[in-house]
Amino acid sequence: MGISTERWAELALHPVRIRILAAVAGDRRTASELAGLLPDVPQATLYRHIATLAKAGMLEVVEERKVGGATERVHALPKEGLTPSAEALASASPEEHARYFTAFVSTLLSEFSRYLTKEHIDLVADGVGYHQLVLHLDEEELARFAQGFAELVRPLLANEPGGNRTPRLLATILLPLTKG
Repeated sequence: MGISTERWAELALHPVRIRILAAVAGDRRTASELAGLLPDVPQATLYRHIATLAKAGMLEVVEERKVGGATERVHALPKEGLTPSAEALASASPEEHARYFTAFVSTLLSEFSRYLTKEHIDLVADGVGYHQLVLHLDEEELARFAQGFAELVRPLLANEPGGNRTPRLLATILLPLTKG
């Protein structure tokens, strides 16, 4: 996505837009479906935020269908995801990175909380897991790890929704630990 760090933050870190993006994550949603998932957001406000996200390329229209005399649009997240561009991240201040990371973690907490509200949860059967591991890697090992992980995940990104596929959120965080 080729938008500046400031514009990305302005667009993605708005509380209603975070909720819209979280509701669409891993799925395809119409505006009316989003209205049902976000009943506390006035319809006009919701439609305005959907239009803003779509115009910025943070939501894509993946299908259009005729419903009565109107056209209903089905939205999804872009295949490349919602991360700011490498250039925007490289020029971001520590405060901007803190805001991005807070939004990232908030989305994870929201999705996990939503999972926990299901009538029946079975972490093993549902394939739910969360782990923290410490890997001791030199720069070459880190590069091989990142390349191998990307090669493992890349073919799975082409999977389309539907059939017996369940949308699954995979979030990664990799950072050096501070010694001391």
